[in-house]
Amino acid sequence: MPENTDKKIEELLGQIKCPKDFICYKSGFKDLCKAEDVGMKSFLKCLEENPRDCLFSRGYAESHYCTCPLRLYIAKKEGK
Repeated sequence: MPENTDKKIEELLGQIKCPKDFICYKSGFKDLCKAEDVGMKSFLKCLEENPRDCLFSRGYAESHYCTCPLRLYIAKKEGK
């Protein structure tokens, strides 16, 4: 990862209270929740089986959307 990416990730880590203790970051972004970039600027579509169990999941209509800033950054910048 480029150095400026590392700085942005560190900044996000300092801003978020993560109930999963940043497992995505600690696993080198191998253990990520299931989410899909559907082209929205501030949300990902949550594809988890139980999206209501996640602090960052927001329901709208028939779908749930991820609002985790770190997960969003990973999806948008790293394509994961």
